[in-house]
Amino acid sequence: MNRRTLLALPFLVPIAARAAIAPQSPQDRADLARIETYLNSLRTLRARFLQVAPDGSTSQGNAWLQRPGRMRFEYDKPSPFLLVAGRGSAVFYDKQLNQTTSVPLATTPLGILLADDLKLSGSVTVTAIERQPGSIQVTTQRTSSPKDGSLTLVFADNPLMLRQWAVLDQDRQETRVSLFSIELGGTFDQSMFEFTDPRLRSGNGNN
Repeated sequence: MNRRTLLALPFLVPIAARAAIAPQSPQDRADLARIETYLNSLRTLRARFLQVAPDGSTSQGNAWLQRPGRMRFEYDKPSPFLLVAGRGSAVFYDKQLNQTTSVPLATTPLGILLADDLKLSGSVTVTAIERQPGSIQVTTQRTSSPKDGSLTLVFADNPLMLRQWAVLDQDRQETRVSLFSIELGGTFDQSMFEFTDPRLRSGNGNN
């Protein structure tokens, strides 16, 4: 697996679930209720991101999230990547190779975060809750199909704010995305969440 694959696939492909699910304490349930309320109030977000691949390589760029179901990750040059989620699909584009990969958003880890009415119970199972001074992280998976993906969300606490997420691949390698310079609220041009293949824009199918 090359560096390009490591950068791209944690957003898109199934990943291994974490191990045993511990019973939830009253504090766990209270914290999950707070997190649900916070995430469901978060409708739009713009930020810079830093992505760290399992091999330690890094990339940066600009991110836009709009719940439900929309996301755009523009990677800074020289990275040739673009990730666009909308209309029920997540599309990863590699400009250098002129290749696209598209999968249903509902089968990706980030589909959990981008759900309209996010619930950390029922169709979503919380497999782990971890606390550190000033932060809390929650690992989730789809209850009916845990092998479809696992997503760990990391929040600053008091007040809650989404700061980071992480995914694991089938080899237990972690890719982590951190958000900074976060701006909440506002409206975005909806065309930014629609991917048009540059080969179609050219009109002749050539680069």
